Amino acid sequence: MSIVQQLPAAWDYLLANQEQFFQLLVTHLQLVLVAVVCAILVAVPGGILATRRPKLKRYILGFGNVAQSVPTIAIIFLVFPVLGIGFTTALVGLFTYAILPILTNTIAGTEDVDESIVEAAQGMGTTDWEILRRIQLTLALPVIFAGIRTASVITVGTAYLAFFIGGGGLGLWVVVGIKLFNTPQELAGA
Repeated sequence: MSIVQQLPAAWDYLLANQEQFFQLLVTHLQLVLVAVVCAILVAVPGGILATRRPKLKRYILGFGNVAQSVPTIAIIFLVFPVLGIGFTTALVGLFTYAILPILTNTIAGTEDVDESIVEAAQGMGTTDWEILRRIQLTLALPVIFAGIRTASVITVGTAYLAFFIGGGGLGLWVVVGIKLFNTPQELAGA
């Protein structure tokens, strides 16, 4: 049977297990939301610091690149001996993976502000902090939000891995559905 033919059965499975679905969905969304908010709180200031201190930029981007290059599941299992099984361990893996898109977009958006605008503000006596807050970050916001959107999509897609470490989420239905050859359950989780 094709996946399209399995969709009605997946819908029936979802309706029959609504309570469990909403519990898994809430956990999944909590993982995503907390991971992305924490990544924003680290990556935006990190990106600003990288644009203010060019010598640190290489190290900050290096950290982001390493965080992105290590698979989420590997990060989860590296953190497991320290944090144990559960939500927090999964959260660390998802948070780490979400940093790079926000970091690179913060740097790119801030650096791409037209230099003539910055020079005009300096000529009018605007402080560096005011230039950053009122001009650079304001003009960079669309680019920063694009990074946040990318990080959110990546995190939603990888949050199913939380199942492997006992973190919950919709990965439970996806992985159990695959193991039991229960396509309706797998599709309902996906």
